[in-house]
Amino acid sequence: MLNKTLISLIPFLVLLLFSIIACFIGYAIFILLDGAAELSRIISRVTQVMLILSIYPLMRWLDISIADMGFAPVKVFLKQMTGGMVLGLATLLPVLVLNYALGITVVDMHNVWALDKLLISLLVAFLLALMISLLEEPMFRGILISAYIKRIGITGTIFVSSLYYAVLHFIKTKTSIAVEEAEFSDSFKLLLEAFENLLNPDNFGALWALIMVGFFLAVMRTRLQLGLAWCIGCHAAWVWQIKMAHKITTVDQNSELLYLVSPYDGVIGPMVAIWLTLVLGVYLAYEQFVKNKQQG
Repeated sequence: MLNKTLISLIPFLVLLLFSIIACFIGYAIFILLDGAAELSRIISRVTQVMLILSIYPLMRWLDISIADMGFAPVKVFLKQMTGGMVLGLATLLPVLVLNYALGITVVDMHNVWALDKLLISLLVAFLLALMISLLEEPMFRGILISAYIKRIGITGTIFVSSLYYAVLHFIKTKTSIAVEEAEFSDSFKLLLEAFENLLNPDNFGALWALIMVGFFLAVMRTRLQLGLAWCIGCHAAWVWQIKMAHKITTVDQNSELLYLVSPYDGVIGPMVAIWLTLVLGVYLAYEQFVKNKQQG
C-alpha cells in the first residue's frame, strides 16, 4: 500500500520540478519580452511545454509503445475519434440544454450572429478544442494510464489519473506583476499562489466535475478498453460545446440554481458532476449485471 502511494506521487513531484524550472525560464522570458505577457502565464505555459516534451522520454524510459498508449492506425484512429465526438455530444449537450431550460443560462442578446460569423466561430472553437484534447489525452489517458495500470491496478489508475487531470486545471493565479517592479523571487511567489488556488472553495464544484470527467475518460480506456482516439474525440466535443456555450449564452447570476454551475467557467460544476456520476453508475451496474449473468 505504501509503495503504491509513493508511486502515485511521482507525477506530482515531476510537476513540482518542472514548475520550479519554469520559474527560472519564465522570469528570463518575462524580462526579455519587457512584460508583454503576464509572468504567471509564461510560467504556466513553460511548465505545460515541458510536460508535453517529457512524454516521449517517459515512453522510452518506461518502455511504453504507441500502441500501449492507445493509438491506432490513421484510418482506425479517425473512425474512433468520430465515435468519441458523437459520445461527447451525447453526454454534455443534455446538461447544456437543461441549464438553459432551468434558467441557469440565458441567450446572450449582445451577440448578433451572421451565418458566416457563426460558421467561422464554430470552426475556430472546434480546432482549439481538438488541439487541447490532442495535447492532454496522450498525457493523462495515454502515458499516465499505461504507466500505472500494471503497477497499482485499474481502480487506482482511474483515481490517480483523474485526480491529476482535475488538479492541473486549478494550479494557476491571476496576480499581475509590472515588469518595472518584478523581482526574481516573484516567480516563486506566483508559483505558491498557484498551488494555494487548489484550496479555493469556489473551485470545489468544478474540481468535483473535472474529477468525474477524468473518471469517465479513464473508464473508457481501462474498463471498456477503447482506443485513445475515443477519449480525444469525446474530450474535443466537450471543450467545443463549452466554448460555443460561452459565445451563445451567459450565466444568469440571479438564478436560484446558480450553485449547480461553477464560477470556474459557467458550465463545469455540480450538475456536470452529478450527471456523469449517474452515467458511470448506470454503466457499472450494467457491467456487474452482465458479469453476474455470465457467472450464473
